Amino acid sequence: MNETPTLPDALGLDADAVLAAVGAGGKKTTLYRLAREVSDAVVTATVRIPIFDDEVERVVVTDDPVAAARETEPRPLGLVPEREREDRYLGYDRAVVDELAAAGVTPLFVKADGARNRLFKAPAEEEPQIPDAATVVTPLASVRAVGEPLSEAAVHRPERVAALSGLEPDAEIRPEDVAAVLAHESGGLKGVPESASVVPILNMADTPDLEETAREIARGVLDRTTRVSRVLVTRLNRPDAVVAVVDRD
Repeated sequence: MNETPTLPDALGLDADAVLAAVGAGGKKTTLYRLAREVSDAVVTATVRIPIFDDEVERVVVTDDPVAAARETEPRPLGLVPEREREDRYLGYDRAVVDELAAAGVTPLFVKADGARNRLFKAPAEEEPQIPDAATVVTPLASVRAVGEPLSEAAVHRPERVAALSGLEPDAEIRPEDVAAVLAHESGGLKGVPESASVVPILNMADTPDLEETAREIARGVLDRTTRVSRVLVTRLNRPDAVVAVVDRD
């Protein structure tokens, strides 16, 4: 049996990578795990981000992140423009993140939308805030959303999920509903630069049943769009983060 790859390898990351995480069910966990596993990593955001000082060696609050990145060691490094309140920072404009990438401040890991700790979401009109420099975009969803009702308890912006999937409010979420949103041009593919690769992540596959559900979702995504060539099934809170890589046949 072939061993599953590490998370950075499964995502196809290199030293010049600019990864934007969107969706729900593990964005921050993805970013912080990558920051620990990839050399010289920098973490930032284009939206609000909870305080993450404990996840990196240092967070620098600055309006000149390019200079701060060049002057500050060690890595991984966090860069943010302002502390909005006790529990969160603001994010930079997308153009500022593009400037970081152009200056060679990579690998760069970017939180590019919010989900209020829900399991699943679809983006609003102003979301996501993906920088043009993104080389990899990871739309996330928790496999644990399957079986939950389409309501605000488990879903951020359930009305948008309903619009993209056709699912009625409060109806039970099915694997095909998650796949439909992740593969939709106004869902998981929204705002993705043409040159970026798209690697969806189905997280929280902590049991064999959840893993099989995740594989069903993954196959549904691959059936719905040629923009995606592989989908990761993960349990990001465990040492062996990548459970499976579901490729196009």
